[in-house]
Amino acid sequence: MDISKLVGERLKEARKAKNLTQAQVAEKLFMTQQQYSRFENGIFELNYSQIVTLCKLLDTTPNELFNFDASI
Repeated sequence: MDISKLVGERLKEARKAKNLTQAQVAEKLFMTQQQYSRFENGIFELNYSQIVTLCKLLDTTPNELFNFDASI
């Protein structure tokens, strides 16, 4: 699986665990829901500032988002 898609899946899981919509997360990132959905779909990559904001908002860590199985 593509790394961007794997991170997107983890973002989606973390967002749903916090009972947030894509629109709510997008608002915190100062973007549209459509723009944010591209992250969850692995189309666009996150920048440092977005990673920090998402980790705080979703109560996760960069390690949880990017810690990949060595078999990938």
